[in-house]
Amino acid sequence: MSCANLAGMTGGQGRGEQLLRRVLAGSGAEPPPGWSVALASVAAPARGADGGPDREPTGAPELDAAGPLRHGVRLPARAGVPVDWPGWVPEEVRAAFVRTGVRTPWSHQVEAAELAHAGRDVVVSTGTASGKSLAYLLPVLARFAEDPRATALYLSPTKALAADQLRSLETLALPDVRPAPLDGDTSDDARDWARRHGRLLFSNPDMLHRSVLPRHGRWAGFLRKLQFVVIDECHTYRGVFGSHVALLLRRLLRVCARYGSRPTLVLASATVAEPDAFASRLTGRVVTAVTVDGSPAASRTVALWEPPLIPELTGENGAPVRRSAGAEASRMLADLVLEGARTLAFVRSRRGAEVTALGAQRVLADVDPGLVDRVAAYRGGYLPEERRALEAALTGGDLLGVATTNALELGVDIAGLDAVVVAGFPGTRASFWQQAGRAGRAADESLVVLVARDDPMDTYLVHHPAALLGAPVEGCVLDPANPYVLAPHLVCAAAELPLTEADVDGVFGGGVFGEGDTRELLDELVADGVLRRRPTGWYWPSTRERPAGSVDIRGSGLGQVAVVEGATGRMLGTVDGGSAPATAHPGALYLHRGESYLVDDLDLESGVALVHAADPDWRTDARSTADVQVARVLEHRDHGPVAVSFGEVTVTSQVVAYQRRTPDGTVLETVPLDLPEQTLRTRGVWYDVDDATLVAAGIMPARIPGALHAAEHAAIGLLPLFAICDRWDIGGMSTAMHPHTGRPTVFVHDGHPGGAGFAERGHAVLGAWLAATRAAIAGCECRTGCPSCVQSPKCGNGNVPLDKAGAVLVLDVVLKALGEPVRPAAGPVGLVRRAAG
Repeated sequence: MSCANLAGMTGGQGRGEQLLRRVLAGSGAEPPPGWSVALASVAAPARGADGGPDREPTGAPELDAAGPLRHGVRLPARAGVPVDWPGWVPEEVRAAFVRTGVRTPWSHQVEAAELAHAGRDVVVSTGTASGKSLAYLLPVLARFAEDPRATALYLSPTKALAADQLRSLETLALPDVRPAPLDGDTSDDARDWARRHGRLLFSNPDMLHRSVLPRHGRWAGFLRKLQFVVIDECHTYRGVFGSHVALLLRRLLRVCARYGSRPTLVLASATVAEPDAFASRLTGRVVTAVTVDGSPAASRTVALWEPPLIPELTGENGAPVRRSAGAEASRMLADLVLEGARTLAFVRSRRGAEVTALGAQRVLADVDPGLVDRVAAYRGGYLPEERRALEAALTGGDLLGVATTNALELGVDIAGLDAVVVAGFPGTRASFWQQAGRAGRAADESLVVLVARDDPMDTYLVHHPAALLGAPVEGCVLDPANPYVLAPHLVCAAAELPLTEADVDGVFGGGVFGEGDTRELLDELVADGVLRRRPTGWYWPSTRERPAGSVDIRGSGLGQVAVVEGATGRMLGTVDGGSAPATAHPGALYLHRGESYLVDDLDLESGVALVHAADPDWRTDARSTADVQVARVLEHRDHGPVAVSFGEVTVTSQVVAYQRRTPDGTVLETVPLDLPEQTLRTRGVWYDVDDATLVAAGIMPARIPGALHAAEHAAIGLLPLFAICDRWDIGGMSTAMHPHTGRPTVFVHDGHPGGAGFAERGHAVLGAWLAATRAAIAGCECRTGCPSCVQSPKCGNGNVPLDKAGAVLVLDVVLKALGEPVRPAAGPVGLVRRAAG
């Protein structure tokens, strides 16, 4: 099908385009006559593994954009691929699904179910609302019908998701399934019932780690007949948390083997490049991937939006300031509600959800007061009954607009809305398409708008839509061999069952584990008196103490600091020990659930920060120094004037001061601090460049520090495009002369002890990563640097010095040496076209 404008295809404007026109009009950028959103050249693009299209829609010419709209494209509807029920599905199970509205399954559901039924480990990686739960329910329920003693375990990253899955199963009303929740909120009596009678338990990794495995003898009956383990939303198990879960799953399967069972693994994911490789690394098993989505997809108009600059405002060091993504989302939410469109606005924080909803209500109060009560906020922290009431009101149409955090991204069965506004890229393509998947009715087109934040990643995506709408490039990384993660799990495993030579060579050896690394760790644990070595293996010396309680599988390994209100002794929350000096130092402004507090004292040894309630009209930013030393080079490549390395590094940092700033960035005061140095042994990737080559490229020696610093900041902001992480999970340093290389050097390192796999992923895709970094910098319309390109919100040096133009030249030198083509930067125009005539 050739490219055509939307009106030409539909005989008039689709609902999605109508809503986009309303949003444009609200911004003061009414499109000219004849303007229309480009239609993809492929009539029904296949949905990729993360729920987005499997390739960039092509064929639309790059003509004038409309104001802040940088790219707009219509993704046409796609028909589903229904198939027959497998012959092994019992009639009562099939009938139960038919009663709940599932007349026939989709092709991907049956493909995954067939593999699981045959005992093959499988990961089904398809889009939002594609019915992945049927892929595990069919083989589980069929096995239950065959074997009345068979059991299954469902694991999810959140209690809300597990609860929703449990409710969905209960609607089938099948006899003798005996599902039961097993989480931190489950009462002792309910846990006892689940252990004795439950067949399909809905739990999470934390409960498995702290309760089930340490007391596996009490769960022997359940584990002995365990046939399936379902691992839902497995793409959330990444980085350090994912490394913990990978080892936890190996511990589970090891204990199952002790009781004679070998459960089949069924994983569900909405994301990631190479889901089979990731699932295999996560579980230690060979896993087959099902990625071709057979479910139908409603048509959508997807718009990428960059808020305009505010000429009268300047930020840090005179940088230009954009209208915030939250303010844009608030206005869009009001405009869409005025159009009668059921709309979700996803924002990044709980406070942001409240502020966005309030802003929309204020706009509506001036235009149509009757609509004010049809807008609300939805976030984590609500009581279950409050959450259910909001969900019912949105589904039933009593609510038209809801501003929400990612609490509505996972585990809530709300779809078929008219519009979704995403205020700031949520960090991964998977999350974006999960949020976008809430929009789309079968009979009409919907609208999805991504509103860019002041961030290099967001800037890159709205100017390079192929990175979002094209094939997945981000990988889900984890490192189970990280000694800081592996060692405590070896201790937990030894406490569960003595570790044998077979365990060391099999369960915790080979594959992702370096040769001999596990044995070295065990030798250290024996030398430290943690474990005992006997001829038959390694033993935990105590019969009463259980080490699992002291191992935090969701922490960084640096411990937690409790934030306590000094006057009442009430604990407000915790911050990671590694970030506490920067976020909970004396004098810091600490936010908790929309309320602000000032930190009075920080005691890192006892792990306590004391605070008092306050509401100042300023914010605080920490200032720090950092040094990176190379401990061991693991890989090294020379590329003429550029050398690239990956290895172990020691990062020494110290918070030395903080600044009080007004909301517009004006510095009110710089206050010195006396906090101890922190040392982090982790992994990093770095490149160093010949001085003479930089000079020949036009970067005089005085400009080198600022050029490297700007390139480092932007690279940190763009790494999440290739490794699923947050920019706060990584750090960096640049210097005009590093003692290890003797040359100008840029480091990017993991922010977790032992590494989390992010820097390793960056090393593997260095050329593509730095090419995207250069494009983001060059494509930003600011003159000298701003938060959308080279300024960092966590810079310990106050974003000084920074040389935006110099950064582009540095990256040109590096990319040329790596053999990467340097593409011209995209202008502020995407695939938005005028209709001819």
